[in-house]
Amino acid sequence: MTNPQQTPPIEPTAAEAAVRRSVEEVLPSTIADLGALVRIPSVSWAAFDPANVAASASAVAAHLEATGVFESVTVRQAPVGDTGELGQPAVLATRRAKNGRPTVLLYAHHDVQPHGDEANWETPPFEPTVRGDRLYGRGAADDKAGVMVHVASIRALVEALGPDFDLGLAVFIEGEEEFGSRSFASFLEQNKDALEADAIIVADSDNVDIDTPALTVSLRGNVTFRLTVSTLAHASHSGMFGGAAPDAMLALVKLLATLHDENGSVAVEGLTSLADAPETPAYTEHELREEAALLDGVTPIGTGAILSRMWFQPTITVTGIDAPSVANASNTLLPSVAVRVSARIAPGQTASDAYAALERHLKDNAPFGAHIAIDDVDTGDPFLVDTSGWAATETKRAMTDAWGKEAVETGIGGSIPFIADLVREFPEAQILVTGVEDPDTRAHSPNESLHLGVFKRAILSEALLLVRLNGRSE
Repeated sequence: MTNPQQTPPIEPTAAEAAVRRSVEEVLPSTIADLGALVRIPSVSWAAFDPANVAASASAVAAHLEATGVFESVTVRQAPVGDTGELGQPAVLATRRAKNGRPTVLLYAHHDVQPHGDEANWETPPFEPTVRGDRLYGRGAADDKAGVMVHVASIRALVEALGPDFDLGLAVFIEGEEEFGSRSFASFLEQNKDALEADAIIVADSDNVDIDTPALTVSLRGNVTFRLTVSTLAHASHSGMFGGAAPDAMLALVKLLATLHDENGSVAVEGLTSLADAPETPAYTEHELREEAALLDGVTPIGTGAILSRMWFQPTITVTGIDAPSVANASNTLLPSVAVRVSARIAPGQTASDAYAALERHLKDNAPFGAHIAIDDVDTGDPFLVDTSGWAATETKRAMTDAWGKEAVETGIGGSIPFIADLVREFPEAQILVTGVEDPDTRAHSPNESLHLGVFKRAILSEALLLVRLNGRSE
């Protein structure tokens, strides 16, 4: 791997001016290309048609092939662990560096979340629709916009420098990020030589707002599992035995209540917050109420600065429950109830240590001797980046120049577990997490949208970065 140092590129002003012109001129066609991708319902979950994910991969590969700069563009699949199953198709494009220039790996994903109940969408989820300054549709932001940021920035690079530039490029567009990146580790292992890079740009995050660019420097990890609480061998009549025999729902509610204190802060011994957490930007309770849609009278939870609670502290959420519906409820004591628990882990703690703490707490606090079972466990480690390297410096400079406002470093409360795989396979690479989302994007929710001004500035940021890195050598 090279260790690039800054050297003056040839006519940087002319090249950067060409990049700006290109991004501006081709923005309408870039938005149209993004819309065509949105029309492909590439949901990667097992219950959905995999042909749509394959069609999406083919469309992305065609865009990369059309740039004319790659030595190889292929659609590939990797095994899912030892299951004998193949993961969803991903796109891999490569171009070797020349004359000591660095290599940059560009990552995004072309699969999307299920759209849910179409009645909750104001316009059809897979029909891209522009309303005002936003493009609506499933995947319009997360993460087909990330895909097109990479494609469009490469197009602008070619417009500025021609196809015979020195910068090395690898593009990895994953096909199952929304389904847990199940074959991600295998894909890295099988294609390690092709993916090796000096800097890795992960275009799958967000910005402070539509006017302020952000480089994500911390991500919480995750621990999710199914928790089943059982108290009876079978259901019993609630009138005959209620008040003496503990039902599973009562035991579950009491157990879940032990996970938080009276302020709503996590109360599980062994789950830690980030030590020496950096100061967070200003963020008011009013902003939280607006962006998280708190109902009137509902108060925030936790203690400390609001952004610190969301970036640097652990959380525990019950995201699903298996129990009789209200419509089907009978007057019985439930013998068993299951819930899905989702915990976010603060940077500085491994997901395995966090899971051990959660498991221990649940077993130690089970009321009435209730039986506890935990299965379907999924974990991902948190991420904390060192921003002192040349790649982070250049990225923030490009963002500032493209947006006309200084880039900021932010944390994200969500998780991108596969970054731990990138760190393991490429320990020398500098990892940069960027994105095209903003607080109104509603990724994963109905009426997902992309702010087109943010999209344009994200493309320009990456294009400026690539042009400048083409002028770096060891």
